[in-house]
Amino acid sequence: MPIKIEPLSNDLPFGARIVGVTRENSCDKEVRKQISEVFAERGMIVFEEMEPTNAMQVALSEAFGELESHALSDVPMADEDVRGMTDFNYVDVFEVDGEELSGWIPWHFDACYAKELNRGGVLRPILISPEGGRTGFADGVQMYKAINPDLRDCFERLDIIYHSHLMFTELRFGKPESFRAINISKPIADMIARTKSEPRSVHPAIWQRETGEKVLHVAPWQAAGIAGMETPEGDALLNELFAEIEAKVLPYWHSWKPTDMVIWDNWRFLHSVSGNPARFPRRMQRTTIKGDYGFGRLETAGSAAPVGLSL
Repeated sequence: MPIKIEPLSNDLPFGARIVGVTRENSCDKEVRKQISEVFAERGMIVFEEMEPTNAMQVALSEAFGELESHALSDVPMADEDVRGMTDFNYVDVFEVDGEELSGWIPWHFDACYAKELNRGGVLRPILISPEGGRTGFADGVQMYKAINPDLRDCFERLDIIYHSHLMFTELRFGKPESFRAINISKPIADMIARTKSEPRSVHPAIWQRETGEKVLHVAPWQAAGIAGMETPEGDALLNELFAEIEAKVLPYWHSWKPTDMVIWDNWRFLHSVSGNPARFPRRMQRTTIKGDYGFGRLETAGSAAPVGLSL
């Protein structure tokens, strides 16, 4: 039976829905060609009516590339026999604008704190919260076109610094007006402490795809500031950009079903988690697909110079 492909929504310039992928046909060259072309063009895919198993998740992931381990070694594995399959059991609780939520994460792209950006990941639910727990996706191509042209021009040649330490209680940007930690698990607290001494990464605010499209690829999660402008004025400029993104972005928020799997282009998209009432459990599994877009670098001590180069 051929796979069925349709737009994610008639109101969005990105995304697709695909039905009919199985473990058996995920190895078929024609099926792989079809889904890879959709991925390249639309940037994210919701695969529906999937077999809800690790084996299916791995088979689907490998249709897009080789798997690799999560960039942070602290993140628990979902399956010790599968490289790159990580487990996210959301138990940390935060008060976000008056609501007690677990699993809340603001807009981000994966491994922003690393030199190399993975190609993407396949996410699937293990435990679905009956309320909330939606995953948001935002297209950097759409955001680039939508924001104020003067602000866009300002960021065309600017780089953003990211640091793995700047998460949850240590956020510098994107923290809600009313935010406090109610319960942070020991693994997360240990990770925040450990990563304080990790090197920072530098990524361009805007980059150009081989197709010619430009991508606005800036996120508040783990952002430290603008390279060469870590000043109050630079921080104000970055906050202005985040406010403009919030005003102009056309996000897609996915409500999960047990047989859903979602892949997104980590070089192009931001994603977020709405959080869910803390009384409900929520657990997800994600693979990491190896790759790199080639524009990231690590910061040398006190500068934004690439490691190993003398300027």
